Amino acid sequence: MKKLHELIRRPGVFISTVLATSVWLVCQASAQAGGDAEKLLKSMSDYVASKKAISVTYDSDIEVITSRLQKIQFTSSGQVQLSRPDKLRATRTGGYRDVEIVFDGKMLTVNNKDGKDYAQIEVAGTTEELIDVLRENHGVVAPGADLLLTNVFNVMMNDVVEASVIGKGVIDGVECDHLAFRNLETDWQIWIESGAKPIPRKYVITSKGIGEAPQYTLRIKEWKTDVAPDAFTFKADPSFKKIALGEMSDIDEVPQGTTKAGEKK
Repeated sequence: MKKLHELIRRPGVFISTVLATSVWLVCQASAQAGGDAEKLLKSMSDYVASKKAISVTYDSDIEVITSRLQKIQFTSSGQVQLSRPDKLRATRTGGYRDVEIVFDGKMLTVNNKDGKDYAQIEVAGTTEELIDVLRENHGVVAPGADLLLTNVFNVMMNDVVEASVIGKGVIDGVECDHLAFRNLETDWQIWIESGAKPIPRKYVITSKGIGEAPQYTLRIKEWKTDVAPDAFTFKADPSFKKIALGEMSDIDEVPQGTTKAGEKK
């Protein structure tokens, strides 16, 4: 048997060995029953749904492919606060946008801090209904919103054709179960904290239908189950202008003029 230092002197052999080992490990992981992946995802879904109040901080990355086929990544941070059934606050701050969404059960406010304006519309319903309205009618997406739905398991498994347990991973020092799922348009992975608190810690979506396979990544940093009573009260900055929602400028996390290619499930 050749020793490690001998293989290092032959980089082609060493790299081939590492790649072969990696492929073998992935194949072994993929061989695990998809039912185990579904059980772990269902455990996470049930745990999240059982919490009346949730407050998380996050970092997110979205990759785009430019017209010159260059992959560029845009990074944002923010917070999502939820009180079931009808209160939500979500913030997102990046290099190009600083946006806040507040819903108190009756009024929806979109606060564009960069543009120094805000819009309000009267909306009745639950936060889950609101998320659908924002996404389908206004193109506004609360970061990682699907992960906080009470029926997150059904939503995420809706079009899955393959599921597998890859193994274990460590996110911010916390051991997690690493799961991978596939559908026709995307591959997505999720890392769920192992043990009594199956919290989603990392979520990655890969767009298979776009050249260079851009990804969207969400990393949940802090998870709490309490929210301050006044978290859903919006107080407008006196210097901001109130406008109609349709008049609001682009509030996406990717600047205008950039080819957007990442996807958010």
